[in-house]
Amino acid sequence: MENEHLTRAALSRLMEPQDAAGLALVQAAGARDALRIATGQMQAGPALEQEITGLLADNGAASGWGGMAAALKRWAPRIPDLAPARDLATMARLGGRLIVPSDDLWPTQLGDLGIHEPICLWWRGVEQELPGVDKCVALVGSRDSTSYGASVTGDLAYSLAQRGFTVVSGGAYGIDAHAHRAALAGASGAVPTIAVMAGGVDRFYPSGNEDLLRAVCNQGAVLAEVPPGSAPTRYRFLQRNRLIAALAGVTVVVEARWRSGALNTAHHAENLGRAVGAVPGSVHSANSAGCHRLLRDGGAVCVTDAAEIAELASPSGQGLADQKTGSAADHDGLTLEDLILLDALPLRSTTSVDKLCAVAGLSAESVRAGLGRLGLLGLAASERGGWKRAKESG
Repeated sequence: MENEHLTRAALSRLMEPQDAAGLALVQAAGARDALRIATGQMQAGPALEQEITGLLADNGAASGWGGMAAALKRWAPRIPDLAPARDLATMARLGGRLIVPSDDLWPTQLGDLGIHEPICLWWRGVEQELPGVDKCVALVGSRDSTSYGASVTGDLAYSLAQRGFTVVSGGAYGIDAHAHRAALAGASGAVPTIAVMAGGVDRFYPSGNEDLLRAVCNQGAVLAEVPPGSAPTRYRFLQRNRLIAALAGVTVVVEARWRSGALNTAHHAENLGRAVGAVPGSVHSANSAGCHRLLRDGGAVCVTDAAEIAELASPSGQGLADQKTGSAADHDGLTLEDLILLDALPLRSTTSVDKLCAVAGLSAESVRAGLGRLGLLGLAASERGGWKRAKESG
């Protein structure tokens, strides 16, 4: 397994998405040694296990860590099924490929996930570098969308594509499908839309969207972090939502019920300090209850057209901060909680949400929401899953 692509292909079949122990092992030992350890060909010494424990603690993922022995026991049943060369050959037959973090095609914004950055991505579509985070917008929402939701999504996606944005969604029925379809119709950029799948990209899911997803492949890209043949389980749907949120500078929830999975994507975006928008609907519509919940809780900005979304997507939220004249004015406009949080942010190294909670004396929810607001104002910066004060905020 000397080849990085073969190695990471094997790791992606061995480990579930966002397997914190596995991802920490890869980060600490490198992909090649991580595979050797995970398959029992090499021992993980006490120093390495201690480093993994530290990585998990720094990323708030230590609670489920039972030590390397427990992780090895979890991975062992999958070892006989490892056939990375076969998986890569399957992708080649489909006209696709595997990309890894060292490849030119790798979306660098995924680095903001820190330890939860995917091991690799299985890719079908145009072999063209994906746009940066400030040119990608996620449009998500209910699978059982109403005619209102379909209409609004179509208008937003078409207009965003016309402006040169890439529309990111999950390839599902409802809002996702309307977003992909309208983005393809309004395409003016190189990659009009990206579909992030919960299962393998060898089989388009759901089957009713097969023609649409083939069109996305032809003009954009269909991506997954799980290998060919993987089933789209509920857990994988929830985990792929973090990729949608990380790829996009703004996540917009168009329609969502009170407990919609689209809210999970919005929460991932909020945790990353990305902007979150919500489209208002009728107070009588259950399909808009989730959007109104986001707006009421303060986790989202009300958006009604593509221009407002484009403003949120501008680098460092500059479109929202144009009227500010300097750091002192920025600071004067902050709430007390945001001032406390800004003071808690380090200037040089990055820190985690958990540590900010302790330093600032705020809840995790308040810290995440505050980081989102400070990020929009250009006062806080996210780097590989950690946070620090932005340079311009002095």
